[in-house]
Amino acid sequence: MKVHDLRPPAGSTRPRRRVGRGIAGKGGKTAGRGTKGQGARDTIPMGFEGGQLPLMQRIPKLRGFKNPFRIAYSPVNVSALQDIEGDSVDIAGLVDRGLVHKGDLVKILGGGELSRAIRVEAHAFSASAETAITASGGSITVVPLPFGHDRPPAQGNALTNR
Repeated sequence: MKVHDLRPPAGSTRPRRRVGRGIAGKGGKTAGRGTKGQGARDTIPMGFEGGQLPLMQRIPKLRGFKNPFRIAYSPVNVSALQDIEGDSVDIAGLVDRGLVHKGDLVKILGGGELSRAIRVEAHAFSASAETAITASGGSITVVPLPFGHDRPPAQGNALTNR
């Protein structure tokens, strides 16, 4: 037996009733719509509530706000730098180790301990990460943000820029 051989049992399905085909018989004349009124006439739009403001217009839409100037960083803790061999760490090295994705902006955070001197290059550093790296004898280098990631200068409001 194949899928195309499957059929419902004989007599289990019946054709749908075709109403409104003359006065005689069931479903004639008013065709099951009752007499007069909106429901007896043409179709009523889906969601129509008799003139009351429909539910789809009553509920709020497009909630919240998405900041177009947000700069999203991938965080890396100082404790993750402790395990990297060598005396310098740059963004490409972090990508090779799988700590960040290629093209991400990297911010070094101060979580954990650093017991050796290390040179670190990243797009941003937290204050605690900066003190942890410099206290262990290392140095930091802030890499400038790539084009399109920096925030545009403030324009002021519309009233002051006339």
